[in-house]
Parts: sequence; C-alpha cells; structure tokens
Amino acid sequence: MNYCVVGLQWGDEGKGKVVDILAADSNVVVRFNGGANAGHTVVVGEERFALHLMPSGAVRPGTYCVIGNGVAVDPAVLIDEIDRLAEKGISIDGRLFISENAHVVLGYHKQEDRLREESLGKAKLGTTIRGIGPRYSDKVGRSYAIRMADFRDMAALKQKLKKVLDYKNKIFSALYNAEPLTTDGIFAQCTGYAERLVPFVGNTTRLLHELVLEGKSILFEGAQGALLDLDHGTFPYVTSSNASALGMASGCGVPARLVDKFIGVVKAYTTRVGAGPFPSEQDNETGQYIRDRGNEYGTTTGRPRRCGWFDAVAAAYSAAFCGINEVAMMHLDTLAGLEELKVCRAYKINGSETTFFPSDVAQLEKAECVYETTAGWDTDLSEVKSYDDLPQQVRDYVGLVEAIIKVPVSIVGVGPKRSQTIFRK
Repeated sequence: MNYCVVGLQWGDEGKGKVVDILAADSNVVVRFNGGANAGHTVVVGEERFALHLMPSGAVRPGTYCVIGNGVAVDPAVLIDEIDRLAEKGISIDGRLFISENAHVVLGYHKQEDRLREESLGKAKLGTTIRGIGPRYSDKVGRSYAIRMADFRDMAALKQKLKKVLDYKNKIFSALYNAEPLTTDGIFAQCTGYAERLVPFVGNTTRLLHELVLEGKSILFEGAQGALLDLDHGTFPYVTSSNASALGMASGCGVPARLVDKFIGVVKAYTTRVGAGPFPSEQDNETGQYIRDRGNEYGTTTGRPRRCGWFDAVAAAYSAAFCGINEVAMMHLDTLAGLEELKVCRAYKINGSETTFFPSDVAQLEKAECVYETTAGWDTDLSEVKSYDDLPQQVRDYVGLVEAIIKVPVSIVGVGPKRSQTIFRK
C-alpha cells in the first residue's frame, strides 16, 4: 500500500505524527517538497524529535528515507539533524538517500531572504528567513542554481559559486547597500557539506521506481499545507513550492497513479503563521486559549501561531484539489474546556454566500464566516483508545466536519504521542 500524506490547512497540522505512525507499515518514506522552513514534530515515548528536512520515518530504524528532487536542501540543517538523531542512537547510514537533482540552500539565500523582507516593511510576506524563496527563484532562473550533484566536483563548484556571488553581491549592494559575501567563505562551508552528504546523494527517481517494482510500500510526505501551495494557495502569502498533493509527482518523480490512498491532515481548529487572510481567526481570548493548550508555537521559528475556528470551506477546497480519500484530524484534545465550538461552513463575500474557497486574497480578505455551532466538552481525551468511547459531543463535532467537507475522518488525534491516536477503521 502506497500513501501520500499532506496538510489541508496552512501547515502545522500534525503531519509528522501521522507519517510516523503509517511508517510502521511502510518500507520507504519520501519527502517531496519544501525545505527547512517546515517542521514536523514526532513524539516517541517521552522523546520528542523536531525534524525539518529528514523524512518523519527517520525515527523508525530500518525505514528508507528519501529526500526528493523537489526539496530545498539546507546542508547545515540536514547535517545537524543527522547528528542529533545519532546522539539518540538512531543511525541513518545505508537508509538515507538524497536526490542529486535537489537544489541547495546556502548562506547567500538566507541573506537575500532577510534583506528582501526587511525592505518590504509592513508589506513583508512573513517568511521564516530560511532562504527558501530565493533558492526556488534561483532554481527557476537556472543560471545561478546549485544542486546536490554539484558537491561531487568541488573545483567546478567553486567556479559556479564565484559566478553566483558576483551576481548576488551586485544585487545586495545596489538594492540593499549590504556588505558582499566571499566565495572562499561559502566554498569552505560547501567543502564540509560535501564530505558529509555526498555519500547519500544519488538518482532517487530511479531508486523509487526500482522499489515500486520490488513491491515496497512507499509513504510520500508533504511539508507545509495545501493552502500554502504556490499555485493553489493564498498567493502571495504562500510558500515557494507545491505544498499540496499535486506537488508529489514533480517533487520525487513518481506518478500519482501509483498512490493507493491520499490522506489529508487537519487540526480540529485552524492555525496560520505569518501574514495573509485568515477568515476564521480568533484574535481574542478563545484564540489564546487554543494557542496555549495546543502549544501553538512554530517548530522551526518559535513564532506564536494565529488560531481560529475550524474552517471547513478551506479544508473542503484543499481536499478536493488534492484528491483526498480520508482525513486525519489532530489536536481534538486541545479543544477540551470550551463551552461551545464553531465550524465555518460558508463565507459571505459582498453579501453573497459561497461554499467554495476563493484563493484570490482580494476576495478572501472580504470573507465573513458563516458558522455552525455545536456543544463543547470538558472531558480529558488523552487516555481514550476507541472512537466509540469518545464523548458524544466530540463525535458530533467530527461528524459536523465530515458532513461539510464530504470526506470521511478516519483518524483522530487525542494527544501528541503515537499511542494517542484513534483509528476509526
């Protein structure tokens, strides 16, 4: 069985936990998009793993971990994650494979990201300053791109870096009056990166097709969320890659027809990091209550996340264009203690009601939520093992979401641990 797991909101839905659980029955976990601007948290027993580039299956010994061509690889972050896993007794030797076609994030990308955001002032996009946008720009521009394959020939890489930095430094000076970066400094870093990572670099598209022919079970893991998809999200307040299920095939070279089931992950409420419209946001005591109980602070940046009621209009839109078969709803336990809960079932825009999500932010900014209200609960859900043992109010809430998004909720999360996950089927 091959699965693809993606987030259906603005990221941070709890995909890492879902991938980790499904990885128990998978031979391979493939990360196909995004970079170190994403963070997946996996909790094993009392141990918490914060992963940014390593596929979430890394914490399961024996599972192959593939970083696809669609990923923006920050070598420093990846090496740090490898070392941190090793400190906890988890080796990735012989089971990590990095696409030779994956593009690399280097120091000048982060510099460009920071300078660009600062220059925008109040109009900034709210990036994580991890260099992801400039890196994808270089990929599209082609002339100044560095890929993992380039680490195999350091003499040629040094010449490429000289060309790149000659160009970048002109931009930094002319637009931002910033100090230049040196080729020698960046090259010295790359030499260290190459020594550590080249042994893992290869043709991962070929590898994946060979594993398919061998009948291996493959789990494809997306980063961020579908509403941050470059083409189908809330542009320009999006990430720089195709963060939806539509990015899977291009991000790793495996066609979507080889996936047996697409699973969309949502929180039982909605969160967002950074700028951009958020119709169901609760910038009040309710939002703060959810933030505190759900520990809604970024895995990568530590930034407090904006919190609000579950937006079923947005989730239904994401589920539709991602071709989702089933939904995993995380963080149900977070909502305990609220007297009543609301689910956005429609938007009212310019006086007209609609149930289709407008990805044009000019329209989305005008959207007013039309809510369905249901009873909350006080029960601690963290020890519940069966769906039928959940309080009726919880099951009513899940049923309301299902009815609006028209996709079955097959998995619910009642805590951060693997064991705090309930499968309905």
